[in-house]
Parts: sequence; C-alpha cells; structure tokens
Amino acid sequence: SKMSNVVLTLKKLGIDDLVHFDFMDPPAPETLMRALELLNHLGALDDEGQMTGLGVQMSELPLEPQLAKMILVSPEYGCSAEMVAIVAMLSVPQIFLRPREQAKAADEAKAQFTHADSDHLTLLRVFDEYNMVPQNEKRSWCWDNFISQRSMISANNVRNQLIGIMKRLDLPYVSCDIKGDGSFSSMDIRKALTAGMFMQVAYRQRSGEYLTVKDNQHVAIHPSSVVNNRQDWVIFEEFALTTKNYIRTVSSTNVDWLVELAPHYFDLEDFPKSECKGELEKA
Repeated sequence: SKMSNVVLTLKKLGIDDLVHFDFMDPPAPETLMRALELLNHLGALDDEGQMTGLGVQMSELPLEPQLAKMILVSPEYGCSAEMVAIVAMLSVPQIFLRPREQAKAADEAKAQFTHADSDHLTLLRVFDEYNMVPQNEKRSWCWDNFISQRSMISANNVRNQLIGIMKRLDLPYVSCDIKGDGSFSSMDIRKALTAGMFMQVAYRQRSGEYLTVKDNQHVAIHPSSVVNNRQDWVIFEEFALTTKNYIRTVSSTNVDWLVELAPHYFDLEDFPKSECKGELEKA
C-alpha cells in the first residue's frame, strides 16, 4: 500500500516512466508491479497506466488507496459521514485498551459497542457514543470504558481534516443514520467497505477454516475481533503473522457484492481452483 501511495503521487506529478525514475531507494520490480496492479484494480489507473478521475481524487486524500476509495464511493451508498469516521478510527493507534490485570472488565466494556457483523461498525459505535458525551465527562467515560482518549481526540482531528478535503472535492457528506438515533444502515456501510477492500477477502471453507482469496493462505480471525467464525465471506484490514496467520479488523461481506463491485478482480478465468471459486461461479 505504501508503494501505491508513492506511485499515485508520482503519477499526479506527471511522472509516467516509473521504471527509470531515479528513486533514492529503488523498489523491487515486483513491488512496483504490485502497486500498479492494486491501483488498476481500485480504478485509480486505467489499463494503460494513466491516472483516472477517481485516481486524481484518491491522490488528494492522505490515505492508503483502499481507504481513499472507501471514502470516495461512500456517498453512492449514502454513508459518507459514517465512512469518514470509520477511516479516521482506522488511522489512529489502538482504541480499545486491555490491561492484563483487568482483561475481563475491558472485554465486558468492549461488548457494549459490539456489532456482530463488523469490527468497523464496532469502531463507528465507539466514535458516535464518545462524541455524544459532554466534553467535561469524556475523560471519565474513556476511563470507564477502557477507551484511549488520546486516540479518540486524534480520530476526531483526522475526521475533521478529511471532511475539509471532501468539501474541496465536492463530495456529498451524507449519513445513513436517517432517524438520527445511531441506527445506521449496516448493509450500505459494509458495501462501501467492500468496494475498497475486495482484495483483502477470506472465505470460510467447509472445514470451518478461512482461506484468503486468490493467494490461498490459511488464516484465522484474530481473537480481538468481534466477528464470529460463522461468516462465509469476510473482508479484513490487516494480515498479522504471530503464532499463526491472523486477519484483524474484520467485517462480513457477501459474495454477490464482491462480484458486483469488482467483476474485473473476480474474473474466474484467472482464478486458482478452490471451494471459493465454486461459490463465485454461483454468484
């Protein structure tokens, strides 16, 4: 992703010959190719490697391309207010605190915010509730709920910065919380998340194990996730290699959404044979 940001910036500056560009620390050719491929799949570059209108907008957002794409498509799903808050929460250090000696109490506090389908929506709930607390009570609210106040302050700052850029790009700032009571549309938000993260997908096999799509890595949902192990398809923010392969910050998605939102990526002719290919063929 970091290389993708560099490529996008260079393209914006009108530098097209990246192979012969005089990098101070030249990337491996494979890294450069992967970055170009990622940007093409996201719609930031066309098949000739030229920047698209979407790519120009993505380059204005100081974010990883996947996160930028999520914000840029979110108005189509009527949830740009929620998406900008989620992206802000993903852009700051750990929100949930879990001191070893108070792990049980911390887990109970986190459970209040849980959205069973999505770690992203769980973060959104924390953000919304924090911002409903009166200013003079925020510190004690964070303390009682094992939330990092420093990260919450940073998340609000990031959100405000992103809203400023959205205004400059004439992106509508709309909410899917139509009633104004925190009952946002889970489906619309998860669709917008999928539009940016369709390359970070895992499928639950009949054995119950998850396998990442295309590169067929065996993974498990991280224990810190609120999403259970019964979702057939999940998108994930981070791949963490510890004692085993874990995926972190997970949301459930839908095979039909994947095929609808990224038909070029899920072109079955290029797909390795697997259970997941069979499911995609049915979609």
